[in-house]
This record gives sequence, structure tokens and C-alpha cells, in this order.
Amino acid sequence: MAGYEFDVETPDVDESLREGEAPEEYVSRIAGDKAQAVAGRMPAGMLVLGCDTAVVLDEQILGKPVDESDAARMLLSLAARTHVVYTGFALAGSGQDWLEKGIDAARVTMRAIAEEEAIAYAASGEPLDKAGAYALQGRGKGFVEHVDGLRSTVIGLPLEPIIDLLFSHGVVPGVEGA
Repeated sequence: MAGYEFDVETPDVDESLREGEAPEEYVSRIAGDKAQAVAGRMPAGMLVLGCDTAVVLDEQILGKPVDESDAARMLLSLAARTHVVYTGFALAGSGQDWLEKGIDAARVTMRAIAEEEAIAYAASGEPLDKAGAYALQGRGKGFVEHVDGLRSTVIGLPLEPIIDLLFSHGVVPGVEGA
């Protein structure tokens, strides 16, 4: 959407929550770990962007569901309530020793959801690899009543702050190497 083209790499990082770690600290740490893990195996001079998203309800992080039943349960716990989505992002330079991190948050209000809807949505497979068991960029948007903040933060890639970060490092869409 912003004109950038990325190569996608899968980082090998431990995404376990540390005892007493706040959701904001968690997503920031994991985004940084992801960026550094991938930067460590790239040729020198590359920029690596890492991101991580957490859905938080009542101070509890709702991760990715383990199965369809867990996805339906999670979605029903969010129904007719407001939760916060935090997305951490980090930019690392391969062959260099620097890391810049940021975080964005959005408040999401869900509409009432019938149990049958939650079960059918979970059976679609869409929510199974999504924090909080819904995808705003997919069918899950039908459950969302209101977003206070960037929709791209809820999707997992807060465009405006990331574009600013990339631009500060000379990365402009449509320019060689961007």
C-alpha cells in the first residue's frame, strides 16, 4: 500500500512472555529480536524490519489460538468489548550494531458476536495464525465496530510510523534498494 517491496524472512526467536513483562515491552522486545535475528544472517548493508503484535484484554495478552475451539473462545471473549492492540516494530542494519524501535497502539471495539458466528469464523482458518483470533484485513473486519487509532496497527504493520522510520534511513518507495 505504501509502495515498498519487502522480502519476507522467518526469524527463529523465542516469543515467550517474560514474567512481569508489560504488553508494550513484550512487542517491542520481540520485534527487536526478530529484526536482529534476520539481520544477523543477511549480507552487510541491508535493513531489516521486524514487527510483533499483541491483542490485550483486561491486561492479558491474547496470543494466537492453538486450534479452532480456542479461536472461537478468544473471539467470544472480545465480543461487545474494547481491547488494545499493540504493535512493536524495529529496524536493524545487517553488518552493523544498531537497532531502532517503536510501538503503536490502537483501541478496538468489537460488536456482539453470536457463538455460531465465532465457530464458523474459526472453522474458516483465517483466525488461527492471528493474535486475538481475528484478522481486520480479512473476514474478521465484520466483527469490528470501531478502531481508535491506526487500522494498520491492528493489522500488524503500523504504516505511518514505519514509513517515517524507513524515510529517516533514506528508504523511499520506488527508489533502488527500497
